[in-house]
Amino acid sequence: MIGLVSIPKSDLKVLSQVFLRKVGILVAFMLFLYIDGIHFSERFPKSQWLLNIFAVITFVFLYQRAYPRNRKLMIYALFLGLAGEYFFSVYLGMYTYRLQNVPWYVPFGHAAVYGRVFLFSKHHLARKYHKEIENLFTIIIIGLAIVYLIYFFDVFGFVMTFFVFLLLWFRPKDRLYFYTMYLVVALLEIGGTAFGCWKWPATAFGVIDFLPSHNPPSGISLFYFLLDIGCFVIYALLHPKTWKRKKQLEQIHFESAKN
Repeated sequence: MIGLVSIPKSDLKVLSQVFLRKVGILVAFMLFLYIDGIHFSERFPKSQWLLNIFAVITFVFLYQRAYPRNRKLMIYALFLGLAGEYFFSVYLGMYTYRLQNVPWYVPFGHAAVYGRVFLFSKHHLARKYHKEIENLFTIIIIGLAIVYLIYFFDVFGFVMTFFVFLLLWFRPKDRLYFYTMYLVVALLEIGGTAFGCWKWPATAFGVIDFLPSHNPPSGISLFYFLLDIGCFVIYALLHPKTWKRKKQLEQIHFESAKN
């Protein structure tokens, strides 16, 4: 695969296993969204509760297996995600859930996605080969955005993807994390909208007519930046010494990886 050919096979095997353990479980969750979909709910009207309970159990399982610092970030992500969902979906009406509500599994899902992607991006092999992984993910992301633009006239998604790359141009240390997040979010959005769990309007936010949008738009992970930045800000404010030490270590790892 492009971008990974230079990685020794032994390291590539381990890296693939780490990716499947940390991130693969999130991709599998896309299939469970069928439970809250239109087809399944027509036969089982209370089906959303099944997914809510499953999401809570999964969150608790992942929380118990996470490192202490990552646990705190997951809790911050849970509450920020809940607030963000009510603001963007209920108040602003940027997108609409099947039952016009905010299902429990959504904020718990945000926190799980945040925690698992964070763990993968901080794994020593992921940091060691971050350039190779980033190059591969860049090709996939650009390809997805172009396909959506050409076949679905997803101008809104393409514009958001452009801003993803623009923001990360100035923050190279965060590229692995956000590129991984972009792909995970894209898959979950594709599954959720395909099953009818939620729906995006035909234009950006339903109000910007000159930005046609697909359901879902390809670059919607841009809004996850707000969640991620919010979690980091809260952690830095509550744990200033730990945060400072963390940034120093990340800089050391990043510089050594470049060399």
